[in-house]
Amino acid sequence: MPMSEPKPLHLGILQTDSVLEDLQPRFGDYPSMFEGLFRAADPSMRFSTYNVQRALPASLDCDAYLITGCKLSVYDDLPWIAELADFVRMAMAAQKKILGICFGHQLMAHFFGGAVGPAAAGWAVGVQTSNLVQTPEWMTSVGQAPQQLHLVSSHKDQVLELPEGAEVFASSDFCPVSGFTMGERVLTIQGHPELSAEYSRALMGVRRQLLGEQVYQAGVDSLRQDTDEALFTRWMVAFIQSNADELAVAPSARAHSG
Repeated sequence: MPMSEPKPLHLGILQTDSVLEDLQPRFGDYPSMFEGLFRAADPSMRFSTYNVQRALPASLDCDAYLITGCKLSVYDDLPWIAELADFVRMAMAAQKKILGICFGHQLMAHFFGGAVGPAAAGWAVGVQTSNLVQTPEWMTSVGQAPQQLHLVSSHKDQVLELPEGAEVFASSDFCPVSGFTMGERVLTIQGHPELSAEYSRALMGVRRQLLGEQVYQAGVDSLRQDTDEALFTRWMVAFIQSNADELAVAPSARAHSG
């Protein structure tokens, strides 16, 4: 009897924000960015998008959920942010994998026992480099891991304290907690694998006055570097697929402290 084909991965995109309207004709919105990124790594993947500022998923039908970036802070006292954290708790209890990108990375720290706040170093824009301080199997399963990871970034807040049971895998002097895992269930990154250099340049142009000329120019200059979004996406897919038959216990979570 022939073996059946593996079931395509189904990723739920928890959209927390939208690309600025003026930039959408050129770059699209965040869900389409993520879909293009993942389809390049695994053409069989399926996607469902949920605008979580309006409504959370009514059921837990996806294999994994990805929390996108957002211009707001995770500690802003907004009901939808706390409700999103509650949904993530339920998803983890149902043994779903969670991917956190930028705001999503910070949400997993803030609501699960860590701390998030404005970085003393200020804004991180353009291409940021972090050192890989661990190389777990979900990295090495797709090839030898490099020593450093280069991703487009855009953030002022940072994770200041890790949640209980979290382990850092990427770190830099500028952003010590650049990426962390929580057991076999949660993978987060402060950078933006979905953002292109062209989008980063356009966004920095919009925020030029806010950033200040020195930060803006350094960010634009950094875009000459090659970036590792394709590699990191393969890691995310491998992480979702890893230990699929092993049930990990979801860590305890604290209530929203706003």
